Amino acid sequence: MEFNQEVKKATNHIYQKISKVLPEIEWASHAPYIHEINKLKKEKNAVILAHNYQTPEIYHGVSDFAADSLALAVEASKTSADIIVMAGVHFMAETAKLMSPNKKVLLPDMGAGCSLSSSITGEDVRNLKKQHPGVPVVSYVNTSAEVKAETDVCCTSANAVKIVKSLGVKKVIFLPDNYLAQYVASQTDVEIISWKGICMVHDQFNDQEIHEIRKNNPEIKIIAHPECPPDVIKASDFAGSTSGMIKYVRDNQPKKVMMVTECSMSDNIQVENPNVEFIRPCNLCPHMKKITLPKILDCLKNETGEIVMDQETIIKAKTSVEKMAAIGR
Repeated sequence: MEFNQEVKKATNHIYQKISKVLPEIEWASHAPYIHEINKLKKEKNAVILAHNYQTPEIYHGVSDFAADSLALAVEASKTSADIIVMAGVHFMAETAKLMSPNKKVLLPDMGAGCSLSSSITGEDVRNLKKQHPGVPVVSYVNTSAEVKAETDVCCTSANAVKIVKSLGVKKVIFLPDNYLAQYVASQTDVEIISWKGICMVHDQFNDQEIHEIRKNNPEIKIIAHPECPPDVIKASDFAGSTSGMIKYVRDNQPKKVMMVTECSMSDNIQVENPNVEFIRPCNLCPHMKKITLPKILDCLKNETGEIVMDQETIIKAKTSVEKMAAIGR
């Protein structure tokens, strides 16, 4: 695709916004796709929802709404578009379909999965409920629709503590992230029955790395995602969801910050906080990085990668997501 004057003029305002995090030499390859995608969205009455872990050219270039998984789920229910393209991973596209069952939901790469989502099945949840009769099930939104259908209420990292407290019980089954379960247990008096799932991105961090970064950057603020191991959270200044981390940077404007999470998030938030220096030891999510501009364009043009689910699963799974959305952050 050609980077001509028409494309340059139409996309220049986007590049000016992200020029600090994207080299100019790369822009010539991204801009034609951004231009075509943004034209095609209007023609097809489509919207693109992008997770915070998407690369800057997607996050700032083509998304109509960019946020964490909870906000994306809510936004999916509000859109009047005919087509929703999820620039994220498979469980997010499924969640969008649950919230907008009459809309066409597309995923640019059906292989974009999640280590947490793949760690547990609906059958696993049914077996847990047999072992712990009457104990409510709270499932992280990073799960398949099949798992959500067996769940009492979903949660995200933004509202996991609030959701568990809202149940008013002494014991819950919390799935599937073991580290997030430990974090929730540390913030409540509720007994947590957890699963041994992990996020392959956040599990790679360790406290030695955090201490080394702090030693070399005395004024730094280190903020971690609750999917990180407990020793990493303990070594950090703040722990919160992706939206919570963004709010922390925006409100506090630290001189230096390290976001202990997926790499692209620092790039995206750097754009919106130019006075903050981001120290970037981070880890890439190989699943999120399967979503690219060429795949988004192909998906939108040919309407491929459609999320299809049976009505029974949609009805059961949607209930748990709607309860989560109603409780909010």
